[in-house]
Amino acid sequence: MSEQNATKMWSGRFREPLNQAFEAWQASFRFDVRLLPHEVAASRAHARMIAAAGILTEDELATMLDGLNQVPRAAIAAGSSFFNLEAYSEAHAKHRPNAGAVFSAQPGIVALHPHVEDIHHFVEVTLTGIIGDLALKLHTGRSRNEQIATDMRLFVREAIDTTISGLTRWTQSLVDLAEQAGEAVMPSYTHLQRAEPVLIAHWLLAYVAMAERDITRFRDARKRMNLCPLGSGAIAGATLPLDRTIAAEALGFDGPTPNSMDATSDRDFALEFTQAASVLGLHISRFAEELTLQATAEYGFLDLPEAFSTGSSAMPQKKNPDFTELIRGKSARLIGSATTLAVLIKGLPLAYNKDLQEGQEPVFDAADTIAAMLAILPEFTRALTFRHAQMKTAADTGYLNAMAAATYLSNKGIPFRKAHEIIGNAVRLGLETHRELSEIPLADLQQLSPAFAEDFYASVTLEATLDCHDVIGGTARPRVAQALTAARARLTEGLV
Repeated sequence: MSEQNATKMWSGRFREPLNQAFEAWQASFRFDVRLLPHEVAASRAHARMIAAAGILTEDELATMLDGLNQVPRAAIAAGSSFFNLEAYSEAHAKHRPNAGAVFSAQPGIVALHPHVEDIHHFVEVTLTGIIGDLALKLHTGRSRNEQIATDMRLFVREAIDTTISGLTRWTQSLVDLAEQAGEAVMPSYTHLQRAEPVLIAHWLLAYVAMAERDITRFRDARKRMNLCPLGSGAIAGATLPLDRTIAAEALGFDGPTPNSMDATSDRDFALEFTQAASVLGLHISRFAEELTLQATAEYGFLDLPEAFSTGSSAMPQKKNPDFTELIRGKSARLIGSATTLAVLIKGLPLAYNKDLQEGQEPVFDAADTIAAMLAILPEFTRALTFRHAQMKTAADTGYLNAMAAATYLSNKGIPFRKAHEIIGNAVRLGLETHRELSEIPLADLQQLSPAFAEDFYASVTLEATLDCHDVIGGTARPRVAQALTAARARLTEGLV
């Protein structure tokens, strides 16, 4: 055994020292240090499991658990004193309260331990410094393969909970904004062309529906991944008669994983998390895109809050939509993380392969990216100010009541395809004479069809045009009021 390799967890078989460049390049401690709280929690669960198997006495277990409790504090103290990152810690802790202090100390912890290979090695070295050689018993009956699989599940589970919490806050802000909008109207669009009038609340509830689907995706992923790999060993299962339910219960899992080969190589849970995050990112990006368009002078539908905008260094008049543009950009980053994981996993044989080390950073980045987005998005959403008058004018002009007009004729017994043609002719007449449908004289309309009567004008008012969509999910005012009440109830009852 080389003297340089003496501190490694695998040193016995090797005689030559590691190439120094390779050693630094292959080490994962610089990024998996953030798993410290999860590694300690998993180690505590494993200690209880091997104690139940007779590997540790009660006194040894007590000493081991006490030592493990001291590991994060010792690491944070050393790392924080080495790098003064208090402000960064405070900002990060807002998104990840359980890991904020550890995260703030990461650069310091890594710098103080240049020869540590990974988070598992670090905990073993630190624990040995606290309780002595008893720490070396902790690795009895386990492998780093199962450790990292467990740590990453714990991390992803926490990230999912953080994401759901942020999503719920954004949903709350959308519902609040919809309630404030009342019966204010706006034009809806297809093909980026004005289509029909809708309530602003109806438009906002479309994003509520997306957010609720996102929440269910994250919850489904959490349920599937909530099984504990500890006891799976390197590939074939632990070599001790371990009661795996002990570790699973200690860590809040629903039970042990059913197959050791799958447990150590499975990264479906990480893939599902990043994929769900990428879909959420797409939804937020669509919201941001609509706001960016509506805030332009060409639309003039809303004012972007100054607190979330910046100016131009060259053009004094500019107010740039930096937040919404960055949101669009961040969605690409989330898609990138999911794609990286998918490509990484697709060709791997069973079971653990070192390639999987490359799957950690995309998960960390996705978790940080979506947490930062959702930390700002609810407050930004509440600060939006709609220009109701301009939106109403846009919704009440330009023949957006043509569908309601065709429905009027259809209700008179005219086949809809024919009614569609008649109203198309009426629109053409209006365009040629610069009149809205409601301004065309009845005599002129009756030249197109004798089915037109005086009651036509009441059927194409803005209110009637909204209310003719009287179906579940439609923009009729009573339906939107019901949908808004239901959305508020789901929030109150914790169903979203």
